[in-house]
Amino acid sequence: MKKRIAVLGATGSIGKSSLDVISRNRDDFDIVLLAARSSRRALEQLKNEWPSAVCVLCEEAYGKEKLLDAISSTQPDITINGISGSAGLEPSLAAIEAGSSLALANKETVVMAGQLVFRLAKEKNVKVIPVDSEHSAIFHLIEAEAEAHTPPDGQNADAADVEKIAEIILTASGGPFRKLSREEMKSVTVKDALAHPTWNMGPKITVDSASMANKGLEIIEACSFFNMPQEKIKVVVHPQSIVHSMIRLCNGVFYAQLSKPDMRHPIHDALYWPKTAPLTLDTLNFDSLTLEFEKPDAEKFPMLDLAREAAKRGGLYPCAYNAANEEAVCAFLDQRIGFLDIGGITERVLEKNWPLHYNDKETVLKADTDARLEAVNLIKKRLS
Repeated sequence: MKKRIAVLGATGSIGKSSLDVISRNRDDFDIVLLAARSSRRALEQLKNEWPSAVCVLCEEAYGKEKLLDAISSTQPDITINGISGSAGLEPSLAAIEAGSSLALANKETVVMAGQLVFRLAKEKNVKVIPVDSEHSAIFHLIEAEAEAHTPPDGQNADAADVEKIAEIILTASGGPFRKLSREEMKSVTVKDALAHPTWNMGPKITVDSASMANKGLEIIEACSFFNMPQEKIKVVVHPQSIVHSMIRLCNGVFYAQLSKPDMRHPIHDALYWPKTAPLTLDTLNFDSLTLEFEKPDAEKFPMLDLAREAAKRGGLYPCAYNAANEEAVCAFLDQRIGFLDIGGITERVLEKNWPLHYNDKETVLKADTDARLEAVNLIKKRLS
């Protein structure tokens, strides 16, 4: 039986990669919902290709409500959430409420409300499967290691047993400013920040990669996904983006996942989970492969340590970190602040007191709104 798929953010980079994977495997999947933020023409073209799918344009009046209703009414088996930023939280929760598993590329869902998301997923008996290349790698490495040590009597090994894992190593490309000094970074432009050396992504996530806020968000995400303290989540700069992440077991052995940088790999794996299926993409040529690794410069990229501090404090500090960064990145893209102001604004927002406990969506959304207002006020002060 075909799996029913909803693709949120269908006209973005994740959406396009998802539709390519699904197009290659039409006997296995049926698209029931396509949603886009503002690309009306592109969505209309997708409607012609997938005529049975419900299409929702979220920029229209009541677009968010239409999307949440469509998720509920179409009842997908798997929802691919490729929406950018905090706007992805409520659709993620709606998908889980509808009994849909979640192929999650929207890391903000877990950063903002991981405790709520995983509790609800457990209640609804659905799976949240990471689509970020790094977290997908970790997810499958842990799963593979657990399967390799399944007891002979057939009992299920516990893939979530993190006692064996000494640390998780997230790899980072380093972005376009890896070799610049902090002084040189004071004058970088929006065009400079959007020139990612490895990945082709949307503007917000590309700026996040340049500031390494993206890796900060991934530290927080990994803490929630894999029930690990932030001090056991390491970051290493790997410019080639071939090693997508690693785990080190307590016996000192490292396991790594390697492939060319292509988001179709983790999307394919999420759609077929818990099974595997063939995927024909370009493979690595080890005859001419060079891999480099280096320590990230925390002074040049303060968003890393700020993320660790937010993860350490817990509660809604990660939510505030994300909100402040989103507002600062928006201001940078509009050329209202400089690149290095992103870290300064986020740091100031995190100096405020944020709730350490939350049990519902409303509390999360209020903290998100309050943190944004604080960031906006700080941006206005810098402009005055």
